[in-house]
Amino acid sequence: MAPKQQIRKEEWERRLHDVQVSKTDLNRLVMDYLVIEGFKTAAEEFSKEAGLASPVDLESIESRMNIREALQRGDVGEAITRVNDLNPEILDTNPSLYFCLQQQKLIEFIRQGRISEALEFAQEELAPRGEENPEFLAELEKTMALLAFESSPSAPPSISDLLSPAQRMRTASAVNAAILESLSQGKEAKLVALLKLLCWGESMLDERAEFPKLDISEGTFK
Repeated sequence: MAPKQQIRKEEWERRLHDVQVSKTDLNRLVMDYLVIEGFKTAAEEFSKEAGLASPVDLESIESRMNIREALQRGDVGEAITRVNDLNPEILDTNPSLYFCLQQQKLIEFIRQGRISEALEFAQEELAPRGEENPEFLAELEKTMALLAFESSPSAPPSISDLLSPAQRMRTASAVNAAILESLSQGKEAKLVALLKLLCWGESMLDERAEFPKLDISEGTFK
């Protein structure tokens, strides 16, 4: 196997310096990040300072954040109402997302100990959809397993995880992505995608060369 090429830090930094990136492109990356992640106030201020128009109506950012916050506190009913107020076609044309929200509502019933309501809701709202879609049925069965294990520490992680904050976050992220798609926006901030590409590129280059690697948390080379 051929030895790895050695690239010194000075040479690496010189090559990076030679790469030309316009300020306009950088500003667009920042604006895209602020819009996707829901920083409305910051997006408004940055739009004024950079003289850059937002790619979406900034009021829609506040709507998305209200929906996200409702889901993170377990208020699925409010979230569904707000999504429909924003754009009723989002749920009408996305049965998987609607089932995801209904599943989350069932989880919240179980979390609150409202077992009779949970059983009734599962039978009337989710079971018919499960009969039509094997994936929905599998998710329903997994959710109903919460009743069998209750708060038992022996519950498999795939079951107990449904009651974790991460489950609410996953539901909120799915809804947020669908709203962004309805606004013809990307589901993920371009800056995040670039960082993923950077990490992938470093891993590929690492097979052939020794070079300074970027510490993303510190913003420095090591």
